[in-house]
Amino acid sequence: MRAFIFPGQGSQAVGMGKALAEASAAAREVFQEVDEALGQHLSALMFEGPADELTLTANAQPAIMANAIATLRVLEKEGGLKLADKADYVAGHSLGEYTALCAAGALDLATTALLLRHRGEAMQAAVPVGEGAMAALLGADLSIAEKIAAAAAQGEVCTVANDNDPSQVVISGAKAAIDRAIEIAKDFGAKRAIALPVSAPFHCPLMQPAAEAMDKALADARIDTPLVPVFANVTAQPVSDVDTIRKLLVEQVTGMVRWRESVINMADTGVERFIEFGGKVLSPMVKRIVPDVDASSVISMDDIEALAKSF
Repeated sequence: MRAFIFPGQGSQAVGMGKALAEASAAAREVFQEVDEALGQHLSALMFEGPADELTLTANAQPAIMANAIATLRVLEKEGGLKLADKADYVAGHSLGEYTALCAAGALDLATTALLLRHRGEAMQAAVPVGEGAMAALLGADLSIAEKIAAAAAQGEVCTVANDNDPSQVVISGAKAAIDRAIEIAKDFGAKRAIALPVSAPFHCPLMQPAAEAMDKALADARIDTPLVPVFANVTAQPVSDVDTIRKLLVEQVTGMVRWRESVINMADTGVERFIEFGGKVLSPMVKRIVPDVDASSVISMDDIEALAKSF
């Protein structure tokens, strides 16, 4: 069994998608459709920068999605393959869950781009710049991270945002609380704690205003039954029901990304091959979570051609 997986924020880089667009009309069509949906030359920003503008949450989220979907579309159109025939599940990390839903036909491309633009803007607006923060705890598992967050909170928000793999957990919350967590992390057994260069404290209760904004946006969005089940971030379980998908996407804004559990659960259902589209972030995590599976990244035309031959 196979799972197609899609990366989250932080995987953006100037030049992303450029070689793919130069090599494939299928990729160019994706970038053009996203540009038209957003009324912005997002593809030019992806290809040429500047980096600080691409990194803005409202740009990074649709850009990462567009790059991953372009990679998948090239495989489908030029390789003559269909996702439903080659994947048993899809999953994505944070914004990557929207990419997964688009890949599986639950969301059309234009709707996905618009939802992610709205999501990025809502997340950025939820907490004034400088009042929230996030930190990666390295060499720490979920139980250690929860203890660090609880000790650092002191009445402020400080919670686990991303349970990525057995050796990396991300916490999120009020800046003062995150600063305290970084100071005490080693005392609780973490090897290192690193402040992340993010503009808002994602996946924590401070994002409630953004969750309310996404509740309204998703209520109006057309969502179809996905071609294959999607492993949801907040439950780490497969879902196909449209109303449930809608509800879980809202919960995801403030909830923990249960990526480690999702990968374990996919492997437990029989997934032996994980293929990451448009990034090289999730596949190393997968190998740290379940070392016995095959995990690969598909970014370039060479990667796409090799993947097509492997099926």
